[in-house]
Amino acid sequence: MKSVLITGANRSIGLEITKQLSKKGVFVYLGTRDLEKGNKVVKQLNEDGYENIKAIQIDVTNQASILAAKAIVENEQGKLDILINNAGISGEFPQNASDTNIEAIQNVFDTNFFGVISVTQAFLELLKKSESPRISNITSGLGSLTLHSDPTWKYYNFKSAAYGTSKAALNAYTINLAYELKDLSFKVNAIDPGYTATDFNHHSGPGTIESAASFIIKHTLTDDSAPTGQFYSNDIEDETGISPW
Repeated sequence: MKSVLITGANRSIGLEITKQLSKKGVFVYLGTRDLEKGNKVVKQLNEDGYENIKAIQIDVTNQASILAAKAIVENEQGKLDILINNAGISGEFPQNASDTNIEAIQNVFDTNFFGVISVTQAFLELLKKSESPRISNITSGLGSLTLHSDPTWKYYNFKSAAYGTSKAALNAYTINLAYELKDLSFKVNAIDPGYTATDFNHHSGPGTIESAASFIIKHTLTDDSAPTGQFYSNDIEDETGISPW
């Protein structure tokens, strides 16, 4: 049975990914900062018929928490097949480039960028023991420099000096990591679930969490011939789903 760690999985898109992967026969470590809340979520999932799910405490901004989570996975599984770096924060708005407090920007980067790096580096040892390791970094179309430079893009006027830049940095890290691991069996991709109605955006997005989770899983549970180092977006309306960087 394949195993997956999903950070920020106790609600919203992360929770829906958990449900869908459970139904596909994957053992899911439901990453949560609050283990008590995570256990309550798992209890409800079990009552609803979902199996092979375990809550695991992990705060992506805390190295001791990350290493403790790694120790649990290593002890129980001996390896990890899939890492979905889903945890993220938006920060307070507006986020003007000229006057957003530097501490506010750093706070967003700590979770959305440095947190992903910390978790990924910690779990690489276990991922390398998998026959087909996958790393999916959950990003946003707001991290696309190409789209943000296009005045005809529908979200062109939504600029964010903390959130958008943190996702652009995450995209750049994804490219670097995919390149470093390209000669191994890894597939490392940035995946944008699209503008989805979640607590994250006060349910303003047009997309559903079911569609978002399905899209992420589609580009995570890939075969050995699938691309690596790509940027997929559920908001791209062609069959490839490939977004410009």
